[in-house]
Amino acid sequence: MTRLPSLLALAVGVLLTACATTPAPAPLADALARDPQLSTFNRLVAQAGLSDELRAAGPLTVFAPSDEAFKAVPAKTMEALAADPAQLKAVLNYHVIDGRVAAADVKPGAAKTRQGANLVLAKAGSFVTVDDAIVQQADLVATNGVAHVVDRVLMPPKK
Repeated sequence: MTRLPSLLALAVGVLLTACATTPAPAPLADALARDPQLSTFNRLVAQAGLSDELRAAGPLTVFAPSDEAFKAVPAKTMEALAADPAQLKAVLNYHVIDGRVAAADVKPGAAKTRQGANLVLAKAGSFVTVDDAIVQQADLVATNGVAHVVDRVLMPPKK
């Protein structure tokens, strides 16, 4: 008889621990801000004034470059983006499409970005690419969409 209360207490403890470690659902801007590997992306989103757009109703899909991806961008390019808020906003909007596209739902083909140009999505099994970037971490779920961490910063085509 003493095992039942012990097992019940253990089960309740496990459930409470699971609830305490699971972050509450949040909009994309806040969900992405929780991810330490996206600190550069989050800083640039704030700098470009896009945080409110990533908190809006959506649904949206964001292909968020990791900090490692930003390290691969030439310093001269990053300086030019920092000096030109409109261009920074265009580059970041090139990483956002309307609609919620989970990795399992990716269909090969073009997807129109918020910047106006098209990204090329492709999928082979669970392997997803966006232009020449590879999705490293898929399906970061938010209340207003989904995000995927990619290994490259995508640059919109020159006009």
